[in-house]
Amino acid sequence: MDSSRSARSPLDQAALQEAAGPPWQVRLYAEAGSTNELAAADPLRHRIVVADHQQAGRGRLDRAWVTPAGAALTFSAVFDPGVDSEWWPLLPLVAGYAVARALGDHALLKWPNDVLIDDRKVCGILVERVNSRPPTVVIGIGINVDQTADELPVPTATSLALAGHPMDRTTLFGDVIRSLRSALGEFSSSPRTFVELYRGRSATLHRDVRVALPGDRTVEGRVVDLDRYGRLVLETGDGPLTLSAGDVVHLRPAE
Repeated sequence: MDSSRSARSPLDQAALQEAAGPPWQVRLYAEAGSTNELAAADPLRHRIVVADHQQAGRGRLDRAWVTPAGAALTFSAVFDPGVDSEWWPLLPLVAGYAVARALGDHALLKWPNDVLIDDRKVCGILVERVNSRPPTVVIGIGINVDQTADELPVPTATSLALAGHPMDRTTLFGDVIRSLRSALGEFSSSPRTFVELYRGRSATLHRDVRVALPGDRTVEGRVVDLDRYGRLVLETGDGPLTLSAGDVVHLRPAE
């Protein structure tokens, strides 16, 4: 990290482009609403939209995601997944895996793709399909980089700085983009084996959890497996249950 730059120095278009490398085309906005919306409006392959300050970010379940200026890395990348539609449900997990791998061994995943450090959320990811020709996917990533405890939205969140892993945002951007490209390449080459990689990063496997389901329902149980499509296999008092969507809360540490 360049000591001449403060942790919250503005991002630079040329530096981001160099960090991403070819064939990426990086477009930097000083301020933006949702980078996913900007990327989906012009879904060119290998386009990355970066917001130095994102003001109307969206997470899963349409949650708002807003950060102080200069304290987070927020961007959306456009990909052609290169896999049959059967495997598209795994893409959010692939994105989470790629980010966790870029951050290091201390980063784990709460299903499906919340990135955790010390069981606190450091990164949120929103993956959306774009009905272009061919269909593409927009992967939106928001990483808490330099927030203080007072700047975090909930006590269950953290930042890289708070967790003891400070990083320059431009360096981090390059690391994540390379990891995304590598993970999606591995996935497209062998989608059937990806879940094995994901299991190695899972903080949810073998945990007691509570899952909020669509329709204001909740279920509790122990996560005993992930199926080939990355769905959660939960052992409940009423027997096994397989879930493709839901908001997970970890109830106890993994055994």
